Amino acid sequence: MHKDHIKAVFNQQALGYESQQAKLTPIREGLFFLLESVFADLPIHTRVLCVGVGTGEEVVYLAKKFPTWRFTVVEPSGAMLEICRQKAENGGFFSRCYFHEGFLDSLPDIEKHEAATCFMVSQFILKPEERSAFFRTIASHLHEGGILASSDLSSDVGSAKFNSLFHAWMNMLFAAEVPPEAIERTRAAWAKDVAILPPDRVELIIEAGGFNTPIQFYQAGLIHAWYSLKKLAPNIYSTKNA
Repeated sequence: MHKDHIKAVFNQQALGYESQQAKLTPIREGLFFLLESVFADLPIHTRVLCVGVGTGEEVVYLAKKFPTWRFTVVEPSGAMLEICRQKAENGGFFSRCYFHEGFLDSLPDIEKHEAATCFMVSQFILKPEERSAFFRTIASHLHEGGILASSDLSSDVGSAKFNSLFHAWMNMLFAAEVPPEAIERTRAAWAKDVAILPPDRVELIIEAGGFNTPIQFYQAGLIHAWYSLKKLAPNIYSTKNA
């Protein structure tokens, strides 16, 4: 999906986004509950890069759980980012956030981060090499050994498993009383604007972006989540080269 189109779509959806996502709260809460464990060993003064945060639910969750952490919040939709800012103000952690309206590649080269989140974002990058480049940009903002937690829609689209999961996903949206027009937008987007790949393909894409082999720590229907560490740079002064 083209960047301008992505920005326009999410600007348009911003007002109704909160109410629609609220119906899917159990999925998000399960992801965040396990995310807390993935990040549990990070330093007390960790800085987290949050990429494509939408209205900022992961920032709200992490800011409450880790009151000394700071956040670099990246979101191309100004309307979405404004809602995130309001949540930060209401939650009392605005001063711990640096807000960047734009895509990740326009983020200034500020200090490195110990961790990053990227939830339901890379799936909108259709070309695998560009998707790996996106993860490489995330890696460039992390310290060596920094940890990335990411999630995307993932499945083998041509398989019977995908057909069954897709049917169950649509049933879930109906049961959650998601408006029919929103469900139809989902169907249309998945057909042409979302790169739904098998989990092992997504893992290779992340690895090619400068990370160690990703570890899957969560799945809810078609959503898969992984964590992975930024690869260490080779030591050119190793004893082998001495």
